[in-house]
Amino acid sequence: MTAPPRPPLLRRVPPGAWVGSFWVGLVLVRMLQRPDELRHLVQYDGNVEDAPLLVTAVVTTLGALTLFRAPLAAVAIALAGSVFALGMDVRETTFVLFLLADAAVGYTAATRSRRVSAAAAVLPFATLAGYAAWQLAHGYFFNPSAPAGLASTVVIAWLIGNTVHQNRAHADTVRAQATRQAVTAERLRIARELHDMVAHNIGIITIQAGVGSRVMDTQPAETRKALDAIETTGRETLAGLRRMLGALRRGDEEPAPLAPLPGLAALAQLVDRSAAAGVRIDVRWRGERRDLPPDVDLAAFRIVQEAVTNVVRHSGTRDCSVTVDYRHDALAVDIVDLGRGGGGGGSGYGIVGMRERVGLLHGEFSAGPLADGGFRVAALLPIPVEAGR
Repeated sequence: MTAPPRPPLLRRVPPGAWVGSFWVGLVLVRMLQRPDELRHLVQYDGNVEDAPLLVTAVVTTLGALTLFRAPLAAVAIALAGSVFALGMDVRETTFVLFLLADAAVGYTAATRSRRVSAAAAVLPFATLAGYAAWQLAHGYFFNPSAPAGLASTVVIAWLIGNTVHQNRAHADTVRAQATRQAVTAERLRIARELHDMVAHNIGIITIQAGVGSRVMDTQPAETRKALDAIETTGRETLAGLRRMLGALRRGDEEPAPLAPLPGLAALAQLVDRSAAAGVRIDVRWRGERRDLPPDVDLAAFRIVQEAVTNVVRHSGTRDCSVTVDYRHDALAVDIVDLGRGGGGGGSGYGIVGMRERVGLLHGEFSAGPLADGGFRVAALLPIPVEAGR
C-alpha cells in the first residue's frame, strides 16, 4: 500500500501560525510608526488603546492553535480573554472575544459528537451565570438584557453548527447507501457476465465430451474433432475468466481492460461454436442493421447466448431459430426451438438473468413453452432515437 501524498507546504502550516504571523506583522508596522509600541503592549498602565490589541492577539492565536485539535480548549480560551477584557473595562473587546467563543461553539457542534458540542455550549452559559452571580454578590446593578443577548448568540451558534452536522451526517448516509447500491449492481453485473459466459461454454464442452465418448471407438476422426472443439472452447473460457478477474484485481488508478465486450457482431462465432456441438442455429436479420448502444448490443447478445445454452442443455433438440429485428426505436430478439419445451428448466438463473437485463433497459421480456411444443424467448429492447440514427 502506497503512502498517501503529503499536502502542499502551505497546507502543512497550522492555522495558529498564520494568525500569529498576522499579529506580529501588525505589531511591527505599528512599531515603525511608534517606537514605544512594544512597551505599551506589554506594560498596561490604563491605556485602553493597546491592551485590547494584545489580549485579542493572544486569544485568537491560541484559539486557532487549539480549535481543530481541542475545540473545548479554544472555547475556554476565548471566554477567558473575554473575562479578562471585561476586567479592564473594555466592553468592545469583551463582546468580540465572546463572539469568537460562539464561533468555536458552532465549529464544535458541526464537527464533534453531541456530547462534546453540548459541553462546548455549557461553557459560555456557565461564564454568563458566573458573571451574573458575581454582579449580584457585590451589589452591582445587574442588567439581564446583555447576558441574555449573549446567551442567545450561543444558542444560535450551536443550532447552526448542529444543522451542519446533521446535513453532513445525512449526506454521508446517502453517499454510503449509493455506494452499497453501486457495489451490489456491479456484483450482479459480474455475476450475470460470469453466468452467461461460463454456462454457455460449459454446455458446449459437455455436449462435445458426450459426442466424443459415444464415437470414440467407431469414429476416431469425430472424436478428435470433438476434443479440438473442447480445447478451443476451454481456452476461450479461461481467457474470458482471466480478463474478468484481472479487471477485478486492478486498482482504481490502473487502466481498464482493453478487450471489448461482445455484441451481436459476435453472433457468428456463437453459431459456429454451437454448430460444432451439434446445435444448428438459423439466424434471421430484419430491418436495417446499424450500430447499437453498447448496453443494448451486449444485452441482445447475452440473451441469445443464454437461450441457445438452454437449447443445448434442456430442450432435447438440435435446431433453433434466432430472429434479430432492427426497428425504428427498438431491437426485437426472438429465439424459438422445437424441443420438449424445457428451455427454462433447471434451477439456474438463466431466465432470471435475461429478465433482469431487459428490465435494466426498461424493455419487455417473455419466455415460456409454445402450444405446439418447443420454447420461445422474446425480448424488446428500446433504442434511443438519436442512438439509432
